[in-house]
Parts: sequence; structure tokens; C-alpha cells
Amino acid sequence: MAEDSTPTAGGSPAPAPGRAPDPTIAAQLKQLGYEYEVDQDGDYRLLMGFNDSPRSQIVFIRSATESYGKYRIREIWSYAYQSSGDALPALVANRLLEASNQLILGSWVKQGNHAVYVAKIPADARAEALGDALDAAASSADDMELELAADINTDEF
Repeated sequence: MAEDSTPTAGGSPAPAPGRAPDPTIAAQLKQLGYEYEVDQDGDYRLLMGFNDSPRSQIVFIRSATESYGKYRIREIWSYAYQSSGDALPALVANRLLEASNQLILGSWVKQGNHAVYVAKIPADARAEALGDALDAAASSADDMELELAADINTDEF
């Protein structure tokens, strides 16, 4: 996701024309006390910190929703790994499959040459549920990033 955007008077970046952020998410993030930016796709970008660590994790909330039958789903994403090629190494892909089996809220997906944690929640979820999904995305992705990192002192995502 692109991170270029133009700041507005309110301090949050404005999305590109035609890609409006979902105002419900802004209200929920305000209620939860989270700071955020809006990227050019109209998605919300948060830098999540951890109380017991100097590490942080970038988490995205998609403004666009997906539908399946009567369900409307919103995705929360967080990157954890970037491959040097188009494919994820077999050991990494297998580790992500194993980890997905243990996750309750979300799973690992391949997005281009990245491994991304994705939580799918109801589009009309309350703020508390959104907060739980953000916490799950940030902690799961940061844990996996640390596990897969060649240098444990890096914090790329």
C-alpha cells in the first residue's frame, strides 16, 4: 500500500480523489485513542507500539469491504516478511501455514513477495472488536517478523 498522502487541516492525510476513507473507522479509532494516517487508497495506517518492548508494528485497516452472501467483511493487515524473490522460501511458507493453524483471529497470506497477517472481521464490528483485531494483527505480525528476521535487531514493519 502506498504511503504518500497530503495532510489535511485536521492533521490526518487526505486520500487520493475518489478513494474516501470509511468515517466509521475514524470514529472508532478516536474512541479507542489510536493515532492514524490515511493513505492514498483511503486505508487507515497505524503504528502500534508494545508496552514491554521498544518494537513497533505497522497495521492497516482497509476502508473498502468485501462481501460474501450476506456477510460484509473488513480486513486488517500487517506485514511481517519480505522475500527477495517473487516466491516465499519453502521453509517460510511452511512456517506461516503452521502458525496459521494456531491463530484464532486471522491467518497468514502471501501478498506479492510479502507475508502478511490478515484478520477479517465484520464490517460493522464495534470499536472493541476492531481494537482486538488491531492488537492481534500487531502482535502476531511482529512476533513472526522477529522470528523470521535475519537480524533480530531490525524492525522493518
